Amino acid sequence: MCAHRHAFPSVIYLLALSVLLTWSSFAAAQEPPPVPTPVPSPAPKPARSQDDVVRVYTELVQTDVMVFDKQGRFVKDLTRDNFELRIDGKPRPIEAFELITAGSNEESQLAAARGAPTVNLQRPVPLDRGRIVFFYVDDFHMDVSNFPMARKLINHFIDKEMGQNDQVAISSATGQIGFLQQLTNDRLVLRAAVARLNPRSFSTKDMDRPPMTEYNALMIERQDRDVLDFFVTETMRQNPGMSRDIAAHIVRGRASTIVTQAAMFNSNTLIGLERLVRTAKDLPGRKVLFFLSGGFLIENRRGDSFSKLRDVTNAAARSGVVIYSMDTRGLVASLTDASTDAPFDPSGRLISSSMGELSATQDGMNALAADTGGKALFNTNDLTQGLAPALKETSVYYLLAWKPDAESQKEKRFRNIEVKLVNRQNLTVRVRKGYADVDPEPPTVAAQPAASPTPAKSAPAQLRESIAAAYPQRGLPILISADYYDVAGKGPTLSTAIQIPVEFLSFSPQPNGKSQATVDVSGVFYDDKGTPKGSFLERIIATSSLGPSTPVGDRDITFTYPAKLAPGLYQVRVAARDDKSGRIGGAHAWFEIPDLEKKKLTMSSVLLGERRQQQQAQTLTNVSNTGPVSPIAMSASHRFQRDSALRFLVFAYNAVLSSTDQKPDVAIQVQVVRDDQPVITTALRKIATDQHTDFARLPYAAEIPLNDLPTGRYQLHVTLIDRVSKQSTTRQTHFDIY
Repeated sequence: MCAHRHAFPSVIYLLALSVLLTWSSFAAAQEPPPVPTPVPSPAPKPARSQDDVVRVYTELVQTDVMVFDKQGRFVKDLTRDNFELRIDGKPRPIEAFELITAGSNEESQLAAARGAPTVNLQRPVPLDRGRIVFFYVDDFHMDVSNFPMARKLINHFIDKEMGQNDQVAISSATGQIGFLQQLTNDRLVLRAAVARLNPRSFSTKDMDRPPMTEYNALMIERQDRDVLDFFVTETMRQNPGMSRDIAAHIVRGRASTIVTQAAMFNSNTLIGLERLVRTAKDLPGRKVLFFLSGGFLIENRRGDSFSKLRDVTNAAARSGVVIYSMDTRGLVASLTDASTDAPFDPSGRLISSSMGELSATQDGMNALAADTGGKALFNTNDLTQGLAPALKETSVYYLLAWKPDAESQKEKRFRNIEVKLVNRQNLTVRVRKGYADVDPEPPTVAAQPAASPTPAKSAPAQLRESIAAAYPQRGLPILISADYYDVAGKGPTLSTAIQIPVEFLSFSPQPNGKSQATVDVSGVFYDDKGTPKGSFLERIIATSSLGPSTPVGDRDITFTYPAKLAPGLYQVRVAARDDKSGRIGGAHAWFEIPDLEKKKLTMSSVLLGERRQQQQAQTLTNVSNTGPVSPIAMSASHRFQRDSALRFLVFAYNAVLSSTDQKPDVAIQVQVVRDDQPVITTALRKIATDQHTDFARLPYAAEIPLNDLPTGRYQLHVTLIDRVSKQSTTRQTHFDIY
């Protein structure tokens, strides 16, 4: 099946280098839809490539297990016979067993381990997908002194530990990060999210004297005689003539208010954490979540912290999330020091009763880690030392799949999981503590009198819902790229390219013997606060005319929309709907439009295209500046064949002219990176200016032969250095070789 492409009426030509941006067919444009308000989510799902394996679930339950030796190294030589699985204390046969490597094509391994059928698209398997990492900042329970450590930890991960293909999201319990709480591999977006982390005022103390801490209030609620007597006595001393009964009533009232307030903060923290974990359910493979908190008390009768912890544990089991808890208070021996506003206690009764306060505030964090198969890192001033081990030890695990007992499942309760090793007692097993049974299907309702049918939603309404969803829908897998450039006379332009695989479209036969498919495409541009700044709605008509031998990528539909936006950080969300089948797919992309008025050296996006083997006049052996070239179509998918050459184009803006010849002196360096290691690095090369007169927009194009590079995902780094003004700037983008 193939698609005939018509010319887009407003084709964009970059005449400086004769590089042609070609777009696929579309029919009549419609009015833009009302711009939907985005639904900020702690962790929206990144667009998955259309070549992912479609996961088909069976009735088997999966349990992920990690096994370590005494040196903390993962043990890889175990077999199914080495494991003994018990559910609620009863042995359960292991139906499927597999050693899984996280961050690779993990979902296909999981499907194979379950014995489930898979649907493979006619696409290359995505390689080097990377890890999915969440940071959840409990800013309900962090004071001013905790935030620098939290920011330092996350920034260290971004700068030192984040892999080139990792997807990362930073979320907070209070939601102060807002629209930036989304999965991304864009370090600029992540750093902007970290910058929004600031101390918030959430205190559980009242203004009465003597000062009462949350732990004091909790002890009073537990009827601790020493703590109650201390506060009653102090209240009577500060209020001469007050009876003991009245003082006790006041003290208990203060304690009740503080504990109730604390219970609300605990609930908000854990509800937000559970929501974040649940949103990760449809993301592929295992996920790692770092829970950053200053500690909280869970033995609170005014709240339901234990129930909420169980909900998080259950959600983590279903979503494949492992939690690592980190105490941002650092190394502390006691929560009371010289700076603490504490009551004068010559008798030592409060000190004696508060000996367990520190460990009590860490109980909830420890439970979250232990019950999800992770670890807790407490009492250290260098939390960064826990990042690399956590990522390493969760990168490989054993998957045990087993069939639940049908009769026992009818009880619908939390199930305890226990995994032991047979004849390998010298090893340490780390496993989730349990999961909750799935709720039963709703019962069939007896036939009722016919009611008015719910009107079907229009195509624009369905597209708006898809765009506003936390994660892109994948019923119709699509790819997206958003590229910025500035053209003389037109100013800054954002070109959003969308690629739709034809094998997911429904074609209808036409009278002329061909077949035709109709696709509605919509998009919304949001700034970094989630405010809509523009939208589009188009209808594409694709006609099949190419032969079956045509490569799959050449048969895809590519639609491009140019937009005008002010300088800033943006996200474009797009959705596409197949008119006949109703399938809907979505994708997100971040991009930055620099402010050229600041007169600082900057550059366009790295625009990518492909020169096929039959188009090449000679075999290229290195990155080369090709000069004037024949038209090359820019790529939306960033996927290229090994027997082709990758063509890229960049523009340098605001280069300073030399005082000697009134020309810019800008050098460029190109680096191709795989698995965070450079595989190609060029020497600095001056950008030629002889053929150009518009020095405000200095272009550079080059080709990279791909035949010597193995298949997989790469990053292309382009660095410009203005040797006159001593400024530099870097842009990067990814591409896949198949």
